[in-house]
Amino acid sequence: MVLVYDHRAAPAWFTDDEVFAAVQRAAQAWTRCGVPAHVVRSSDTASLPPGAVSIRWSDTDAAGNFGLAHFGMRWLVLGPAAFQLLRVRNPAHDARETLQMVISHEMGHLFGLMSHSRRCVDVTSSYDNGKGEKCRARDPAELTRFTEYRSAMPTACDIQRCRAANGRPSTP
Repeated sequence: MVLVYDHRAAPAWFTDDEVFAAVQRAAQAWTRCGVPAHVVRSSDTASLPPGAVSIRWSDTDAAGNFGLAHFGMRWLVLGPAAFQLLRVRNPAHDARETLQMVISHEMGHLFGLMSHSRRCVDVTSSYDNGKGEKCRARDPAELTRFTEYRSAMPTACDIQRCRAANGRPSTP
C-alpha cells in the first residue's frame, strides 16, 4: 500500500514533519498485520501512483469529524475544524496525541478493518455506535479517569483482526 500525505489545509500548529511522522508511525504499526505500506509526501494528488491512498486535510470530506477513511475512494481525510475546536475547548491538551489516534484509527479501515472494535482500548474502537451500544472496558471506571482511553496505535487485538481480515495467519 502506498500512502501519499498532502499537508495543504492542515492547521498551522501542525507541521508537515509532525503529521508525516504520525502517518509513518501508524503505517509501520499496521504493517504488522501482513500488509506492507510505504509513505510518501505529495502536494499533487492528481499524480498519485495507481492504487495509492491519499491522506489529506479537508473539512468538507471530513464532514465535521476528526478524520474519515473511504476505502473505495482510497483516501483518509483529517478535519481541520475538529482540531481547531479541540484547541479552543481544551488548549492544554496535546492535540498530537489525538492526531496520532485519529490517523491510526482511520488507517485501520484502509488496512481492511471495516467494523469497529468493541474493546474501548483498541485504536479501532468506536466508543459509541450511535445505537446505544458502547465499547467495553475491563474496568468502566477507568473510562472517566483519562481524557483519552483509546490507544494511539493499533493494539495486538487490532493487529489480529487486521490479519484475519486480510487472510493472514494469526501471530502468537
